[in-house]
Amino acid sequence: MNYYAHGVRWIDRPWYAAGTAVPDWLSVVDRQVRVRTKGTRRYLEIATGEPAELARGILQHLDDDDWFHRSPAFVIVSERLTRAFRTALPDDEGFRPHFLGHIVTEIVLDGVLIARDPDRLERYYALFDQVDPALIEATVGEIAGKPATGLAWFVTAFRHERFLSDYGDARRLLRRLNQVMQRVKLTPLPDHVQGVLESAWPLVEAEVPRLLAGFPPESLDLLAPPPDGASPR
Repeated sequence: MNYYAHGVRWIDRPWYAAGTAVPDWLSVVDRQVRVRTKGTRRYLEIATGEPAELARGILQHLDDDDWFHRSPAFVIVSERLTRAFRTALPDDEGFRPHFLGHIVTEIVLDGVLIARDPDRLERYYALFDQVDPALIEATVGEIAGKPATGLAWFVTAFRHERFLSDYGDARRLLRRLNQVMQRVKLTPLPDHVQGVLESAWPLVEAEVPRLLAGFPPESLDLLAPPPDGASPR
């Protein structure tokens, strides 16, 4: 699960929603800084106010990932996309196709949900104007037991860069994926991979109810397709 799917249910609770983004932010800022369930729960025993709400959001992210990555729908979709990437990249016998199958499932799921209600994305980004990046960095450092240096800067960049808006366009998504490839020191993707990204959309869209089966019933409005039943894309 990616940023938007993690946080969209909590846009009326800015610090909680920000907490759901923390593990993904750390994967960009410093992969050596980790927030784990045990340490976050221990922190909640003494935390109050906004830091406590942030920590609860972190736990929500960790819980979401636990059921999401074990769900049959995620396994099926990510494996199908892994095979598609292996076909598109026949000389790549390494880890990259599997990595792409995993993250593209999550990213395209965000894109599908965003396309169903673009105004909600505006509300999602607006919530980050209500949180303090410096306090987020300090709180995450306390939870992780080591400084989360650079996190405040990235929270600010995240809300200004707005890269979630690119997830519905295969060309722009390919550019974003190549930024990820550079960050994790993998070879850039060729232009023809855009075809795999195009094919990923209907595959993920058809599986949205099963991919998000762990959501509570009150979140079902996020699963609803447009009233006419057509793809909003």
